[in-house]
Amino acid sequence: MSTQPVKRTSQASLADGEARLILRAMLDAAIGAADPARVIPAHLPEPPAGRCIVVGAGKASAAMAAAVEAAWPNVELSGVVAVPPGYGGGCSRITVRETAHPVPDTSSVDAAQEMMAAVHGLTSDDLVLALISGGGSAAICLPAGDLTLEDKQATNRMLLKSGLDIRTMNAIRRRLSGIKGGRLAQAAVPAKVVTLAISDIPGDDIAAIASGPTVMGDDDGADASAFLERYGSALPERVVRHLAHPYASASEPATHDVSSKLVATPADALQAAASVAVRHGIVPQILGDAVEGESSEVAQAMASRLTADCPTVFLSGGETTVTIGTGQAGRGGRNTEFALALACALQGRGDTWALAADTDGEDGQNLGAAGALIAPNTLERARSLELNPRDHLADHDSGSFFQALGDLVNTGPTRTNVNDFRAILIWPNRAG
Repeated sequence: MSTQPVKRTSQASLADGEARLILRAMLDAAIGAADPARVIPAHLPEPPAGRCIVVGAGKASAAMAAAVEAAWPNVELSGVVAVPPGYGGGCSRITVRETAHPVPDTSSVDAAQEMMAAVHGLTSDDLVLALISGGGSAAICLPAGDLTLEDKQATNRMLLKSGLDIRTMNAIRRRLSGIKGGRLAQAAVPAKVVTLAISDIPGDDIAAIASGPTVMGDDDGADASAFLERYGSALPERVVRHLAHPYASASEPATHDVSSKLVATPADALQAAASVAVRHGIVPQILGDAVEGESSEVAQAMASRLTADCPTVFLSGGETTVTIGTGQAGRGGRNTEFALALACALQGRGDTWALAADTDGEDGQNLGAAGALIAPNTLERARSLELNPRDHLADHDSGSFFQALGDLVNTGPTRTNVNDFRAILIWPNRAG
């Protein structure tokens, strides 16, 4: 089915089907703005005099590597990139390893070791081209010091339930890693290192994207006491000892030829969606590309501020969180939870539709969808199916709620990642 709505020139009533098409067109434009085939070629450095070793980790990294192969057909390329399951393919010269996500396993360790070996023994004539994107933290795993894979797995499970923001989570991950926090770049000395990144991080901190394998983080010495206070009793003893010890950052690589570039950001995605809105007679209002906070609370706050006297769409990005606590969560992710909380807050408001989705195509690990869409009749339809939206929200089971309604948003793996995308469409003159 086409997702291209017909351009509107008046404020006549808006049909439900057309509203859905408009929202989906905005999501597609946001994802397209971060398509590696579109954004990588303009940011490539000059080909090296020596070898070019391509490394990378994340949901976009295989597509980024494929874009490098297409742009450099006559450059000798080798190397390895690691991606979550379903995000591989497309490369003939660069090896693609599909590894674990969101908790690393032995395949993640193997990929990290292969990557470190690939950059060993290079010269100053060689180039290491690092392609990083969101989802890379679990894709490569090299436990630091005496830590084990099991230690890292236990810690990652705790982090995923913690409700911590992604920058803090990745700072902790860097402290426990032998490849992140610039250590991959350090291993590549004396080669030139160029990092191209697609940002999924609020604020676009390159050091936090995939936990920064080629970029040292300024916050790596941050106090981990809050995390330890809350979860220390459940963490492996070696992890507690490692986090409690003063942080030893990676030393500056013995070359100054290290650089990083952002090739696509959440702001780019929102601007692309805004352009779709303008083409269809809708006023775009961008609320920000770095919105954070508990998903349900963010939804309630946004619902309280939604006013418009003409067709308007409120766009936002960033990464909200869902704190699970000690209970068992249902199916869904932060975007379906945002959508359900928004529907509850709007209480069937007759002029408003909304879509919330993760631009990587996967919202939550047991859902198989990017997010969800709500309409003025969402709660009415739920009642007819004897679904209690507030019970589903309390149980963190928003995915099951929207699946029953047929309102999950499915994109499949997009092979990119600029984090959450939210669009709230108000059409004040809707009839009825």
